[in-house]
Amino acid sequence: MSVLDENITRQSVLAGLQWYEGKVVSIKTLRPNTVIKDEAIPSLLSKQKQPIFVTTDVSGFWKKVKPHPKFCIVCVPLPDYRLCELPLLLRRLFRTEGFRTKTEGFRTKRERMGKVALVTETTVRFYAVGQPFITEIPLAK
Repeated sequence: MSVLDENITRQSVLAGLQWYEGKVVSIKTLRPNTVIKDEAIPSLLSKQKQPIFVTTDVSGFWKKVKPHPKFCIVCVPLPDYRLCELPLLLRRLFRTEGFRTKTEGFRTKRERMGKVALVTETTVRFYAVGQPFITEIPLAK
């Protein structure tokens, strides 16, 4: 399941994610009719089955959230007017293989879980459960 932050649930982004085989939902569907603060998101994610949370709020999550084995957080530093690029970046992320080891990759749910990633047009930087340092690998083409 991919869980999108509240600011990226535009129709154009959702239409661009039709290739994704899993369910795509807004963070608001995990706790309807309430305001969801950034601090509450990890708790909500840990109650789902292997969710991938996608956000453009890099300052709210990157290097601030502790990685958890039950979910993955993907931070993509895109301004609102470039959100249409998000589906392609996610597709490329999900094709990214580990550079040195398989556990560095993002191709399967198993490889993604327990990571907090920062995705740019050329690289993926991430830290993971049991890995306090940041690893950088090339983003798949």
